[in-house]
Amino acid sequence: MKLALRAVALVAVLFGAATIYAGGNVLLGSGAAGAGNYVPFVVWFNFLAGFAYVAAGIGLWRRRPWATALAAALAALTALVFVAFGIHVARGGAFETRTVLAMTLRTGLWTAIAALAWFSGSSPPSRRSC
Repeated sequence: MKLALRAVALVAVLFGAATIYAGGNVLLGSGAAGAGNYVPFVVWFNFLAGFAYVAAGIGLWRRRPWATALAAALAALTALVFVAFGIHVARGGAFETRTVLAMTLRTGLWTAIAALAWFSGSSPPSRRSC
């Protein structure tokens, strides 16, 4: 299980770095023109969450107990933003189909990471013995 936790920690860091790059390019760079009908609150959330993805990945790699809570919070917050995005779409807001796919991936990925961290007991063994 330790190897699986290390693998998802690495995925989290890489996914976070890619998210920061992509979101930053749309928000702060020249990527907005090619992004089509992007939804600003979704892009801002994902961009900022990218930093938390990296932190969670580092914490999971180091088996810090707070990293499991952060991964769970990321899963929950991503799901809430996905719901808000759904409301935006239902009200006739412009969007790109790739946003639906990306938010499905993000929600599923962070739910899986949080579950793996929870069930693996991501904190290191206690130094005290009973």
